[in-house]
Amino acid sequence: MALSLFRTVRGRLLALMVAIALPIAALTAAAAVSTYRTVLDAIHTSQARAADDYAVRARIWYRGALRALLATHATLTALSPDQTQECPPLDGVLRSTTGYLALHFTAPGRAPCSVSLDPEIGQAELAGIAAQMLTRPAVPIWGGVELAEARYDEVEIRGKRFLAIHTRPSPGKPDETALLLASPDLLNSVFDLGTADPGLIAGMVSRGSGVVIQRGGNRGDDSWLPRDEFVPEQIQRWRGTSRAGESRSYAARLIAAPDLYVIASFDQRAEQAATTQFYALLLAPLLTLGLLCIVYLKAVDQHCVRWLRGIESAARARRSNSGARAVVSNDMPGDIRSVAEAFNTMVDEQEVRQGKLQAALDDNRFLVRELHHRVKNSLQVVQSYIGLTKRDHQGEARIALSDAECRVHVLSAAYRFTLADGEMQPVRIDLFLDDVVAMITSLVRSRSQWVTGKVDTLAALPIDRIIPLGFLIVDVVSRTLRAVPGIGITIAVSDFDEHTIEVAISADRETPPIAPPRLFAGLLTQVEAVEVSPAKGMSLGVWRIRHSS
Repeated sequence: MALSLFRTVRGRLLALMVAIALPIAALTAAAAVSTYRTVLDAIHTSQARAADDYAVRARIWYRGALRALLATHATLTALSPDQTQECPPLDGVLRSTTGYLALHFTAPGRAPCSVSLDPEIGQAELAGIAAQMLTRPAVPIWGGVELAEARYDEVEIRGKRFLAIHTRPSPGKPDETALLLASPDLLNSVFDLGTADPGLIAGMVSRGSGVVIQRGGNRGDDSWLPRDEFVPEQIQRWRGTSRAGESRSYAARLIAAPDLYVIASFDQRAEQAATTQFYALLLAPLLTLGLLCIVYLKAVDQHCVRWLRGIESAARARRSNSGARAVVSNDMPGDIRSVAEAFNTMVDEQEVRQGKLQAALDDNRFLVRELHHRVKNSLQVVQSYIGLTKRDHQGEARIALSDAECRVHVLSAAYRFTLADGEMQPVRIDLFLDDVVAMITSLVRSRSQWVTGKVDTLAALPIDRIIPLGFLIVDVVSRTLRAVPGIGITIAVSDFDEHTIEVAISADRETPPIAPPRLFAGLLTQVEAVEVSPAKGMSLGVWRIRHSS
């Protein structure tokens, strides 16, 4: 294909991809996915069918045991029609069928009839098992006509486990019951399906009691069961984690509601084999696609990438060489050439704009520095006028002027520190507060009073927050100094955590509560301070302030 027929990069790339890569990739993926899903569906169907086969065999065995129990009950009724007659010997019935261990019958007006081949199983145990079975729901009809109302379960007597089959032979006689106890080993032959999947473990399980009988795996090892016990309503297949922590597939089928069911567990060999087949189906087409990709990449590099890299190199080179420009050639595709020319035009215009912006920025910086210097000088002039005026006044007027002079000094000091290096920058709290404490000591306190600062932090605040912090401290300290003669005040500032400082102002004695002015709440809002402890006793207040430094 002559890619030069397509004058744009987009046309060349799309034409090559559509003509070669997309059809092959789509057909390959469709064939591989279809085959993979078919194989997986077959595996899942086989797994569910395996659990169903075991469940059907178990149901057939239970149906046979129920028939034997009903036949024995009919024989017993025929041999002893007189209700006063004692229970006839049934040992021969049990011995004639290997695995049948005990029988128990009840009828209205007749003493219970029990027989057991196990000396540890007496009539009391059999009667208890029969009463326990009556509390369980009857097994739903499996198909066709049910022989009688029946219940199946697994029971334990003195540490031994038995299969229990319980029935009411006559629907019109609810007090007439029959019970058969059998050995779980009888199901060994039922669960023997001959050859089976080596990764298959199947068993009949009773909820809460564990495995009754199993095929595959080690006898007595129930680590193959799912970690969370699951009793299916009818038949269910899922994938889960075994008690040993392995990922396995499970299929379960209910035998007798609500607790007896068959569960089959499968390892992941079949799924892994299907996955291997899936990748094998993709291998040959992918090799072809890989070869095509090499050709595709070479074409992209020849007709697109090398020109784009030239523009990229010119853009990166501008960091050290402001005169760098993208290469423009007649061999370039039309749209890439347009991009290169637009880039060079943009660079030229950017240089012009950058020169103008830099000149404007220098002018603005000069004006800002000059403006702040004028503000600082004006504040110093105001402070000096207040100091001169204060000399002509006494009493409350002098105190008010001193307080005003102190507040103006807060403004002046903030501007002095923020412009210390010629550019506005955050103000260090320790340097600023040391200056403010010194000014409070000089202007506000009387000879019998003292003010000291203990600032232990290297944090900084911008000027719009450091000024209200200074006003806050001056307001609290000046109000207290005016109200309590001879008092001593300590201003302590420390780091509460990495991004928070704690400001605590305390006196050397208990002070009466002094209501702050309305302006005080505004100062707290401006400095973004959180009051931790209000003024009480010797404490004049504790606040926490977050900062970014």
